[in-house]
Amino acid sequence: MSNKPPPHPVSPQGPALLSAAASLRQLLDSLSREQRRNQELLASLAFALRSFTNLGRFLELVPLVAARLVEAEGAVLVVFHEDGRLWREYLQATPAEPCAELVRQLAALVDGDLAALSGDAAVAALLDQRVGRLLGEAQVVATSVVSRSLQRGRLYIFSNRQGFAWSEVHRRHLQLVADLAAVALENEALLQTMRRHERLDRQLSIGAEIQAQLLPDRCPVIDGVELAARCRPAFQVGGDYYDFIPTRPQLLGRRREQARWALVMGDVMGKGVPASLLMTMLRGMLRAEVLSGHSPERILHDLNQLAQEDLAQSHRFVTLFYSDYDPRTHLLRYANAAHNPPLIWRRQRNQVERLDAPGLLIGLQSEADYGLEQIVLDPGDVLLYYTDGVTEATGFSGERFDEERLVLQLQAACRSGIGAQGILDQLFARLDRFVGADRQLDDDASMVVLKVKEELMLPSLPS
Repeated sequence: MSNKPPPHPVSPQGPALLSAAASLRQLLDSLSREQRRNQELLASLAFALRSFTNLGRFLELVPLVAARLVEAEGAVLVVFHEDGRLWREYLQATPAEPCAELVRQLAALVDGDLAALSGDAAVAALLDQRVGRLLGEAQVVATSVVSRSLQRGRLYIFSNRQGFAWSEVHRRHLQLVADLAAVALENEALLQTMRRHERLDRQLSIGAEIQAQLLPDRCPVIDGVELAARCRPAFQVGGDYYDFIPTRPQLLGRRREQARWALVMGDVMGKGVPASLLMTMLRGMLRAEVLSGHSPERILHDLNQLAQEDLAQSHRFVTLFYSDYDPRTHLLRYANAAHNPPLIWRRQRNQVERLDAPGLLIGLQSEADYGLEQIVLDPGDVLLYYTDGVTEATGFSGERFDEERLVLQLQAACRSGIGAQGILDQLFARLDRFVGADRQLDDDASMVVLKVKEELMLPSLPS
């Protein structure tokens, strides 16, 4: 007799349970495969965003990835320029051939019609209506491509498939693709801005080189005096101008050193490239006027008439101090077109005076008159020409350097007995300390120092 237990009875529900478990396992496997596929699609789009330098190539992927993520039949991407115009060359759709007519119709939209709409919501509503009409019976879902709170486009997915279901996961996936497209558009905008700045920097560098060549690269040798000069523009180029112009350029050597020289300091109102261009124009006009041999007040009068039309069109004016110095007689003649009066330190009296003469800005009135003044320079005297960028420079507290401080610094430097270059270096060093080493000047600052040599000077005997 067998002692084996009777076989366990099999429940009739067993096969059904096994079938349900297998179905659940298949469903989980399917969901896991879908999740992995979606992760790979998003990862590939993110990799393209990091790797592509061509915006068009990246935007081609956007509708393709969006359609596959939500298992739609196709997708359309519409993007705008930053100013709201339709960016037609970047209209993208998938599948390409069936969507060709849709892309053509969207590209035919008039920018003026879009610009006339009030706000991003109105633009989105117009596009949604147009896309929905062009796609006919297809189910359409859309989201905005937004960058810095500005609508930069619309992303659509569509499907004619029966049973196409739109879920919250699909919505999040579509928005994520739209956000990646927004990042790409913002990167392109930043890249274009950077390129514009680089081009501008190159132009400014060229302008700075040209301006540096127009300003004297060294001070001339003039009999009996020392000269030092420096211009420090607030930007790469500026509107300050100084010059040393021989009144008789045909002379050479010693005769040139003993001839009369024009010493000029000017300032075009404003900064940057426009001021620099006007300064360059005035330099050419003035150098031509100097060759006429006229006196300072006549030269300013003629220059004002010559420059009147150009300055009126630019809505700018010029201050200019014009002087000429004769090394044989030590006579300095001068006229002033409303420029900062130069300062002169008189060695014998240990006193600073201002050299001024009546006159209006260059370009203000076509028939302006200018006064003529003159002074004889003595051994040891120091003359300082400067622009308002020096006296109007501001320190940490907002206080200006002002003329009074400049006078005190000039007196201190002159009393020390140093030469013209040493005086100029001390004045700029004091200005830098006042402004701060890490702070930029608000305006161009220029100074020219003329010091009469202290050895006995006698007028040359007539030949």
